[in-house]
Amino acid sequence: MHPETDSSHNVAILKPDRGFRAWWMLLRPHTLTAAFVPVIVGTLLALKEGSLDIILFLTMLIASLLIQTATNLFNEYFDFQRGLDTAESVGIGGAIVRNGFKPQTILNLAIICIFLSILLGIYICIHSSWWLAFIGSICIAIGYLYTGGPYPISYTPLGELVSGVFMGVIIILISFFIQTGYITSTAVLHSIPIAITIGAINLANNIRDLDGDKKNGRKTLAILLGREKAIQFLGLMFTVSYTLIFLLVVLDYSTWWALLAFLSIPKAIQAVKRFSGKTKPIEMMPAMKATSQTNTFLGLLLAAGILISYFVS
Repeated sequence: MHPETDSSHNVAILKPDRGFRAWWMLLRPHTLTAAFVPVIVGTLLALKEGSLDIILFLTMLIASLLIQTATNLFNEYFDFQRGLDTAESVGIGGAIVRNGFKPQTILNLAIICIFLSILLGIYICIHSSWWLAFIGSICIAIGYLYTGGPYPISYTPLGELVSGVFMGVIIILISFFIQTGYITSTAVLHSIPIAITIGAINLANNIRDLDGDKKNGRKTLAILLGREKAIQFLGLMFTVSYTLIFLLVVLDYSTWWALLAFLSIPKAIQAVKRFSGKTKPIEMMPAMKATSQTNTFLGLLLAAGILISYFVS
């Protein structure tokens, strides 16, 4: 039966809330950090190379946010289509069943975001390289295929890897390339810690949803590892991220100011601790928030270190 005709959905939307907060939460704002942090880091690395075009930076930033927003909307739409969201679902997803948004409206918004990002992408290509059209198309396809299509990426253990590579590594390198016209090993190496913390956001989400995902046939990394080992793996991801930043500094790939990123370590510790011993989704929401904040703080502090080194060098 199509989820739209499911009686449980009808009950869920008896008191629809379509105010500003409902629209804002529909965009899943905690995930947007994974869209703007890589653009900022990539652009500031380009600034260190002596290149900065503010218009290209803003265009890339908006395009990245639009693609991430479209991905979130596709997630909302396809989770509803597959009957994964209910009125009792925990989290900021499930706007269709809880707030009465029409599924077609969600899908149309996602398509509009993609269309606008393509227009911005054309501008970027005109001022850099048309090869980016190919890479951008792959990024858009991944955003759709993450929850759409016959074999959604979110149903596999590859979600963390895919989100980290495409939202972390690829976005940082594109942001760097459109400013400089080339790629350096320094840009690649700086993208890895960011990619890992973006993957951590995905893992945190899957830890929270582990029981429900298992019932719905998903095979996420959290399910394969089990809850306790998944939490341990989350801690390992954070450890690797900070270790890589330290090595970048020691090996002279980055400035000592990059160690400002270490100020975000308490937030990473908080994320792991708040997951430990929790089994109910609602109990794990603070841990998810802390994981997202770790990505934000680590990325912005790293960016701040790069910016400071530009002015003091």
